[in-house]
Amino acid sequence: MSLDHEAILKAYPNVTLVDDGTGAFDANGNSVTLEQSKIDAARVELAKLDYQQKRADEYPSVVDQLDDIYHNGIDAWKATIKTTKDKYPKP
Repeated sequence: MSLDHEAILKAYPNVTLVDDGTGAFDANGNSVTLEQSKIDAARVELAKLDYQQKRADEYPSVVDQLDDIYHNGIDAWKATIKTTKDKYPKP
């Protein structure tokens, strides 16, 4: 069984260890019962954060964006930004 470690850790903040073979455990070594619906909801939240981070990493700096607007106009700037938005759409 392959568990989605990142989603489990987001859904269950008390979990400190996720083991594909045996499940999830808290800091005291107690087994934590996992609910698929909570893990799925956490997966959706992580997807939202992922696209936001990817966009932020790829956008030009604010200084470069302002320079682009000054030299090329708003429409050219919008085209530049749209490229990144299209590459990383909202989930």
